[in-house]
Amino acid sequence: MIYVFFANGFEEMEAITPVDCLRRCELDVVTVGVGDNIIKGSHGIPIVTDITDSEIELSDKIDMIVLPGGMPGTLNLEKCPNVQKAINYCVENDKYIASICAAPSILGHKGLLKGEEAVCYYGFEDQLTGARVADKPVCVSNKYITARGAGVALEFALQLVEVLTSKERRETLESSLICAKK
Repeated sequence: MIYVFFANGFEEMEAITPVDCLRRCELDVVTVGVGDNIIKGSHGIPIVTDITDSEIELSDKIDMIVLPGGMPGTLNLEKCPNVQKAINYCVENDKYIASICAAPSILGHKGLLKGEEAVCYYGFEDQLTGARVADKPVCVSNKYITARGAGVALEFALQLVEVLTSKERRETLESSLICAKK
């Protein structure tokens, strides 16, 4: 199961694109609203989530959590105790944590990116405490997947598919979405 957290002020593309791609691959994705199940994005788009953060179950059924960026969405994620518990659970149980845009700063503030290759939205690099900041759109470093921002939301989502399934499944999805060739 993959929990994708939504907090008021989230970046819509960074949250919805991974949910869409992962569900297209028939993975078990649960959208989680921080504080409520109707969450408004940074561009005013309301989303109804499957559950609220008080309903999450931290168990071995979790494969990954996804933290979208956006402002003030990232700040709202970071101050949520249940999001913090989910991050801690993933670290303690060797589960994937994916974050995009400003959200990798949450991991940086916790000291989780020390020695890891990571990226974030431009200007947040100093908040990736101890990370080896890369110059690419998406990074996979051990159990951490980080990405620059909304413009690479599809690349980020495809990387999540590859990590959780296979390169072949990613390529099949890319083909079905008619992605531009690099």
